[in-house]
Amino acid sequence: MPELHQMFNRQRKYIIYVLSIYVLGWGFTTHKSEFLGLILGTVLSLYMHWGMTKRVSKFGDAVVEGKKVRSLGTTSRMAAAALGVIIATRFPETFHLLSLIIGLMTTYIVIMIDYFFSSFKTNK
Repeated sequence: MPELHQMFNRQRKYIIYVLSIYVLGWGFTTHKSEFLGLILGTVLSLYMHWGMTKRVSKFGDAVVEGKKVRSLGTTSRMAAAALGVIIATRFPETFHLLSLIIGLMTTYIVIMIDYFFSSFKTNK
């Protein structure tokens, strides 16, 4: 599954660019809690994306070998999102909850944009 890892590496690079924009926003604007919520959500989202990529790779290897696979880690992804919400509700003056939720969705937005760009390149 080298193309899965190539996709992940490309998407990880884009997410790190987005995170750097969030850090600049946190450093140079007065909206500190909003940008900290975006940063926390995006970091958790990147962690969930990394875990999903690792589990899908193991899943593919197990299918090829004919072995049984446990799960793709839905519980761990839900726990990471719940952890972010708990942190944001525990420290509402530091982390903005809606920004955290938007940050959790950042990876999915990056995946969709990457898909459209890569499908546009292959159609040319």
